[in-house]
Amino acid sequence: MEIVIANKSHSVYAELICNTIAEAAQVRGTGIAKRKPEYIITKMENGNAVIALDGDKFAGFCYIEAWSHGKFVANSGLIVHPDFRNIGLAKQIKQKIFDHSRTKFPEAKVFSITTGLAVMKMNSDLGYKPVTFSELTDDQTFWNGCQTCKNYDVLQRTDQKMCLCTGMLYDPLKQKAPGSQEHVYDKKVWTRLKNIKQSMFLKKDKK
Repeated sequence: MEIVIANKSHSVYAELICNTIAEAAQVRGTGIAKRKPEYIITKMENGNAVIALDGDKFAGFCYIEAWSHGKFVANSGLIVHPDFRNIGLAKQIKQKIFDHSRTKFPEAKVFSITTGLAVMKMNSDLGYKPVTFSELTDDQTFWNGCQTCKNYDVLQRTDQKMCLCTGMLYDPLKQKAPGSQEHVYDKKVWTRLKNIKQSMFLKKDKK
C-alpha cells in the first residue's frame, strides 16, 4: 500500500473517487457533500490531495481546501474504497493529509466538520478540539459547498450556527509545547457527543 501526494497523473481515478464518496453517503444515510471529477482533478494538479493505491488499484483519498486567504484549511473528502476498509487505512490517510496541510499552511488553523464518530476520534488523536461553527471559517464559499449535503436544510434553519455535523479545530497557536503531555482521548466527551448526534438524527427523522 502506498499513500502519496496526488498529482496530475492520478486524475484517472477522479470519477471513481466521486462515485465512492456518493455510494458511501447513500449507505451511511448521512450528509456527505458531493464533488465533481473536475474539482477532484484540480486538487490533484495543485498538490492539495493525497491518494492511497494498492498497485494501480484505488484504495483511498482525501484533499485540502484553503479558506479565508489561507487562515483556515480543511481536510475534506476522506474516503476509503470498500475493498480496503477496516484495516486502519483511513487513519493513515488522515495523518498524511494532516501532515501535508501543516507543511503547506504552517500557520493555518485546520478544521473539519463531520457526522462520523470514527473521523472525530481520528481528529481528536491529531489534536483537534470540538468547537462551534462560529470558530470556523466565515468564508461563505465553504458553507455553500454544503448545498449538496442531504442535511443542508438543518444548516439553513440555524443560520449556519449548527448542523448534524460536529465542528473540530486544530489551532497551531494553542498546541502544547514539545515535551508536554500529549492530547488524551476523552471517552466521556465523545460519548456525550454521540448521544447528542443520535438525538438530533432521531428528531430529524420524525419530522
